[in-house]
Amino acid sequence: MQAWQVHENGEPSEVMRLADVAQPVPGDGQVLLKVRAANINFPDVLMCRGHYQVRPPLPFTPGVEICGETEDGRRVIANPALPYGGFAEYAVADASAVLTAPDSLDDAEAAALHIGYQTGWFGLHRRARLEAGETLLVHAAAGGVGSAAVQLGKAAGATVIGVVGGAEKAAVARELGCDVVVDRRSEDVVAAVKEATGGRGADVIYDPVGGEAYTQSTKVVAFEGRIVVVGFASGTIPSPGLNHALVKNYAILGLHWGLYNTKNPKLVQHCHEQLTELAARGAIKPLISERVPLAGAADAVQRLGDGVTTGRIAVVPTGAQT
Repeated sequence: MQAWQVHENGEPSEVMRLADVAQPVPGDGQVLLKVRAANINFPDVLMCRGHYQVRPPLPFTPGVEICGETEDGRRVIANPALPYGGFAEYAVADASAVLTAPDSLDDAEAAALHIGYQTGWFGLHRRARLEAGETLLVHAAAGGVGSAAVQLGKAAGATVIGVVGGAEKAAVARELGCDVVVDRRSEDVVAAVKEATGGRGADVIYDPVGGEAYTQSTKVVAFEGRIVVVGFASGTIPSPGLNHALVKNYAILGLHWGLYNTKNPKLVQHCHEQLTELAARGAIKPLISERVPLAGAADAVQRLGDGVTTGRIAVVPTGAQT
């Protein structure tokens, strides 16, 4: 079969190589999946660079999120068990963590319902306890993680402010349903958010960016607000001033979604059921900005790493249907 492999760490476009390799053999408790669609996530970029908290042995195949087909023909979504990731014709996954793909979504959309939406659901509902009528601020609102949070926030009845970088991404954020869109490249984020909220600030802030975005968050978080730290796409990990959190009376909440797979897997299944229901009634729909063939995976991963993509890019192996 064909699969992308990383033999050394570096930029995705330089270290990912498409090769003919042996089909993976599932271990105990694993299943073999034919990849119907694999979505590109920021952890794929970080793993190529050797900067992710999980470091699979070299060589490995990236691709942490797929819609696949079981040997008996069932359509499922899963996180492949590395080093046999999803940017390949076949992958393996732990049987206990395989979820049924929603009928309301095509393959690329179904694959994208997993990590980004699970993270959004856990961040907004489990960690921040977002309530209807509250104001939610989402950084990188046009990206794969941010777009999911925007849709989930709207579905929960929140007023959503989206922060983006550039006019094209601003247009995408508006289409996603943001009530207010702030272009950080042409606007003062802090001033714009304060104006939009009458000086009150945002009740919940969803931050997959870190760096300057986190600093801005601390300046616009409302009384008893919650900042959900999801990741550091900026490459800069903030050092929170806890005296500031004390004086302004806000909470800083960390979220590592993957931990729920081991700490409380039943919650992951419950979340999937909630997401499936939301998708069935059209309240959420993953934004797939591009579908590329398997041969285009390395270029697409690099573009995500360079911050020039919107929504999700899906890698669709030859012969797969969407």
